[in-house]
Amino acid sequence: MMSEADRQGFDVSFDASGTLQVIEASQASKAVAAEGGCSAGIDTLQAAARAAGKSEILDQYAKDYPQGPHEKPQSMCPAFGSLRVGLRMKRTSTILSGSACCVYGLTFVSHFYGARRSVGYVPFNSETLVTGKLFEDIREAVHDIADPEKLDAIIVTNLCVPTASGVPLRLLPEQINGVRIVGIDVPGFGIPTHAEAKDVLSGAMLNYARKEIAAGPVPMPAMGKSDRPTVSLLGEMFPADPMVIGQLLAPLGLAAGTVVPCREWRELYSALDCGAVAAIHPFYTASIREFEAAGRPIVGSAPVGVEGTIAWIAAIGEAFALPADVIAAAQNQFVPQIRTALKQAPIQGTITLSGYEGSELLVARLLIESGANVPYVGTACPKTPWSAQDAQWLESHGVKVKFRASLEDDCAAMEAIRPDLAIGTTPVVQKGKELGIPSLYFTNLISARPLMGAAGAGSLAQVINAAMANKARMDHMRSFFEGVGQGDTGGIWTGKPNLQPNFRAVNLKKLEKKARAAKAAEMI
Repeated sequence: MMSEADRQGFDVSFDASGTLQVIEASQASKAVAAEGGCSAGIDTLQAAARAAGKSEILDQYAKDYPQGPHEKPQSMCPAFGSLRVGLRMKRTSTILSGSACCVYGLTFVSHFYGARRSVGYVPFNSETLVTGKLFEDIREAVHDIADPEKLDAIIVTNLCVPTASGVPLRLLPEQINGVRIVGIDVPGFGIPTHAEAKDVLSGAMLNYARKEIAAGPVPMPAMGKSDRPTVSLLGEMFPADPMVIGQLLAPLGLAAGTVVPCREWRELYSALDCGAVAAIHPFYTASIREFEAAGRPIVGSAPVGVEGTIAWIAAIGEAFALPADVIAAAQNQFVPQIRTALKQAPIQGTITLSGYEGSELLVARLLIESGANVPYVGTACPKTPWSAQDAQWLESHGVKVKFRASLEDDCAAMEAIRPDLAIGTTPVVQKGKELGIPSLYFTNLISARPLMGAAGAGSLAQVINAAMANKARMDHMRSFFEGVGQGDTGGIWTGKPNLQPNFRAVNLKKLEKKARAAKAAEMI
């Protein structure tokens, strides 16, 4: 719990109203260029990045985002997460520095997900990478677009190859004509998931904003300053959830504050101007570090289901040192509503759940309190102190919780359990449907629904019960298409495949003979 003295130690004061020397290329840049850039391999890129002076940032990433069982992410390019955060912010421009194929893929998927603005790109080749001209080009691009009439900030992102080559974004000016410059490295060999890359950028911007606050008064947020102490919300969530959380906080004399990642720069100030932070998504390690530096207490978990809501309201009340009777009154006001909503929308069946959003444990809690049997929960995100409470609750209810779960983990659990419904990522859903198991994509069909309070209590039942009711149809489709597109029937055929069993038998004998020879060579 934070004392009043500590709480006042980082007040946010609101206002009512260069030439750089280019660093020559290191041996690391030459090595990356010689190895073919992106195709150089994880180990080569990591070694080059460290040789180029990026050891500190890579060590910090390893601490903030510990790696899982794989040497590279299993989700989409991590930089998509930070790119999406920047593209959602008003008066903010984004510049990418990376291989053309990477930039093409990132911009394509960003616009596919609704981006309505251009993405800046600084191209390079082996010569500009090795000579240091790439950094000059980035600096020139930043100066060209730094228009204070249009922009509050410019986000410059190094992808894998510029990071491995040591392109020093730290040497960019902190601001140009009043436009803030935020440079970040988001390599695929340092950030395990694109969800965590959202934290990389959010943490960098909170760090910048915290220094601005320390320097003096900052502009007032567009929505003004709340007349009650606020709770900042950490993590992207369904739009109705912050409003529901605000309703839960009202009897405590508190208000729901800014949601991080923010939608405009001035919201960063109001996010830091809070009494506590609710880590709804518990993997925002860099952002939490900035809030803790500002003296703000962090509260894990979220108000999901009956037990989750009781515990969360109590934790928030403790963070603000509220009287026990005030906390109890708030609990008694909302818990009966949630209990009623759960009874009116029961879920019966066995469900396996996996994803990379960071809210997987919260969804599992809600499913269990709705009546479902959830034997396995896998999340691509790491275990943190702020997810410990949810993990303990789930394990006490017989759930196997797997942090940094791989695709192989999720598929193995689904195949072993054979649930009535599999909730997961795209490849998990694909595998589930191949097995005739009703399956739902977590990101589009589960994250796109409220989870908090009474509104979340009955929100999942309709879509989940409808999916499980499709089991008979899945079985019919599977039997109808059994064997199609597999083995000898793969590809496009105008007639029956021309099978050659004799050739297969001879070839199999050759392979067995080769394997025996290799085994014998090992013994020698």
